[in-house]
Amino acid sequence: MTSTLQAAEATEAVKRPGRWLALGVLVLAVLLVAVDATVLGLATPYISEDLKPSGTQLLWIGDVYSFVIAGLLVSMGSLGDRIGRKRILLIGATAFGAISVFNAYATTPEMLIVARALLGVAGATLMPATLALIRNLFHDPRERSLAVGIWGATASAGTAVGPIVGGFLLEHFWWGSVFLINLPVMAVLVLVGIKLLPESRTTNAGPWDLVSVVLSLVGMVGVVYAIKEAATHGFAWATLAAGLLGAAALYGFVRRQLTLPAPLLDMRLFRHRGFSGAVLADLLTILGLSGLVFFLSQYLQLVQGRRPFEAGLAELPAAIGAVVAGLAAGRAARRFSVRAVVAGGLAAIGLALAALTVIGQSTGYPLLGTALLVVGVGAGFSFTVTADVILSSVPKEQAGSASAVSETAYELGAALGIAVLGSIVTGVYRDFTGPAGTPAAAHESLGGAVEAAASMPAHSSAVMLDAARTSFVDGLALAAGVGAAVLLAAAVAAWFLLRGQRLESGAEH
Repeated sequence: MTSTLQAAEATEAVKRPGRWLALGVLVLAVLLVAVDATVLGLATPYISEDLKPSGTQLLWIGDVYSFVIAGLLVSMGSLGDRIGRKRILLIGATAFGAISVFNAYATTPEMLIVARALLGVAGATLMPATLALIRNLFHDPRERSLAVGIWGATASAGTAVGPIVGGFLLEHFWWGSVFLINLPVMAVLVLVGIKLLPESRTTNAGPWDLVSVVLSLVGMVGVVYAIKEAATHGFAWATLAAGLLGAAALYGFVRRQLTLPAPLLDMRLFRHRGFSGAVLADLLTILGLSGLVFFLSQYLQLVQGRRPFEAGLAELPAAIGAVVAGLAAGRAARRFSVRAVVAGGLAAIGLALAALTVIGQSTGYPLLGTALLVVGVGAGFSFTVTADVILSSVPKEQAGSASAVSETAYELGAALGIAVLGSIVTGVYRDFTGPAGTPAAAHESLGGAVEAAASMPAHSSAVMLDAARTSFVDGLALAAGVGAAVLLAAAVAAWFLLRGQRLESGAEH
């Protein structure tokens, strides 16, 4: 009976000629988010020079987007299941474009932090809707694997397009221009999406529980904020209070979902070992990667003296590796096994990060480029297969909630990675010993040191910059080592948790 239903669904998919064009619209949304995330790292030195944020404010500019989006993804995924995934995608894309303008013209660090937070609200509507619509567009498992691979490859391509386009803009315009590149992509997405995307929603999904929404947001933001503050400044009563409030809110959220007749998130999804293993693998992978990637653009520009466009090109191997691996991941997982592809990909990333622990100010590009290529290949294999596992583990009606959990793990990992690994880099950096007359701003961030050097005597500025760059690289190497340990641990966990997990097979078309 099950096979008959799958065959019927596959036939229905064949009769839907516009599904691949619709996928093209969906990947524009992914491109929008990926480009926005990657250009920020390149723009950081310019933001530091113009807005003069403190080191803490700089971290907030980098991770407040992830904090907010992590707190709202489950709620927005559930809302899309209820009001329509096409509708929430188009509303979110429009808001994303409009708020990008607010980001571009921010005049203070506080204003930019608020703008990034609002962008997180809009971004929370995009990613769950795209994956959920893929689940409903592609009923045949092999086609869906290819569609998920294209979805992931586009995200990876965005990480390449973002730095290159952003680098070009930064060399010719002011830093706010990197946010304005969202506008044409958003316009195409909305105008074409209205025509091509089919609407889908869950029937009889029940009301959208606002209490659960608040509990989810307070819980995620509270816990992540506490971890960030503890990693940056050590434990304090306010930090402990935020962590306890967040933990209590998350506990309340889980308890409420177990009692509601129509929960925002069906907690029974986590009983599926493959689903839970894939979510955990995603979280640990991004945690180990994100903090390092956030600071790598600063290393290429402020330590090695590359121009923004050149720095963007230098990061290209990671995207190339991820695109190629993402398109081949579904076939590889069927030929070998899910756990071999995911665990192998994670182990490859871990080893590449371990190689970066020997990084120095004058490290040659062959080492950097090779490490980035291996990171991209490993990420392309692991992320594509885990996304496929998560989507295939649930019924179509729960695709939005499942996608939201997947994206929440991704964004939570990004926030924790920037908070923990970023704090390691910042903590090591701040301890550098500069010559007499080194201003306090130089100890806040490497961008602040470069700016301060312009007003110092030539000899003192050279000594101070050398000490600052050495300290920054030491912090980066330490963060790479911690990231490598996290990735290797994630590889071991995936090997056991994904045991026996297989991707669905379907008729070839």
